[in-house]
Amino acid sequence: MAAADPATAASFSRLSFRRAVCPSPLQLPLSRTPPPGRLRVSSTVVALHKRNPKRLKYASERQFKRGDTGMLRVKVEPSGEDFWKLDPVIDLINRGAVGVIPTDTVYSIVCDLSNNESIERLRRVKGIGDSKPLSILCRSLRDIDTYTTGFPRGTNQGQANIFRAVKRVIPGPYTFILPATKQFPKQCIRHGSSTRYAKRRQVGVRIPDDPICQAILQNLDEPLICTSVKYLSEDEWILDPVIIADLYEPLGLDFIVDGGPRIADPSTVVDMTGTNPTIIRQGKGPKLEWMVAEDEEEEEQSTFSFKAA
Repeated sequence: MAAADPATAASFSRLSFRRAVCPSPLQLPLSRTPPPGRLRVSSTVVALHKRNPKRLKYASERQFKRGDTGMLRVKVEPSGEDFWKLDPVIDLINRGAVGVIPTDTVYSIVCDLSNNESIERLRRVKGIGDSKPLSILCRSLRDIDTYTTGFPRGTNQGQANIFRAVKRVIPGPYTFILPATKQFPKQCIRHGSSTRYAKRRQVGVRIPDDPICQAILQNLDEPLICTSVKYLSEDEWILDPVIIADLYEPLGLDFIVDGGPRIADPSTVVDMTGTNPTIIRQGKGPKLEWMVAEDEEEEEQSTFSFKAA
């Protein structure tokens, strides 16, 4: 066999080194062979992702800078069967991007939980101040136990095992308010008076029952910070991803995952920090026997105070 030309060998060696150090950005963890009928859509998404290498650059502080091509839009089936299209979205989130994804209730603006700059950008995009608390989209109960004190497991003294009851309803359309631990970023909890649970270190946690949202969360190293998508001048949720894109792209949104229109039902918010799990906002999740409505909790406290007096 003839010896390889030295110049060719050196060129091949440099190419191999570059591939080893800088692998192709398209080799993402979710990648798999797409169905034949959807090859055209996949090529469109990848082409946009590939055309804009500057989009994936950010400073050493992990500050994401959107490129000139604008916001990335990825349309997926509500069933999540074509989750391979989410590859660029996973990469953008890891690099500090702020975007919109569907949940089992309404759409949410999300970003990486550990990226301080991204959290501040999320607040600017949504138009909310520091006193507005942010919630977490969690991958599992382990995440909830990491960033909050968790659900009561029950005691021999008769305390209810709320943990067991919660396990029956998640994933699901509930947001549970729990005391936050030191692992939860400080910039996500400000001392303010805009909401009833912003005065203390408390945070809302969710595990959505949505295949698209789950596919994104399960391919990230950490949960996502989130806030619901609303009209800028009205306290009303935006359910159409096309309208969301039109309104929020000029404000600096980096990507949107279009999973189809949602139904106008937010999550049911349950405050777990008091004596009883108390519903402070009734939403899509039904009231269960171990929950009490807010007016019932107030009535119970008034009765207790009267008896004590």
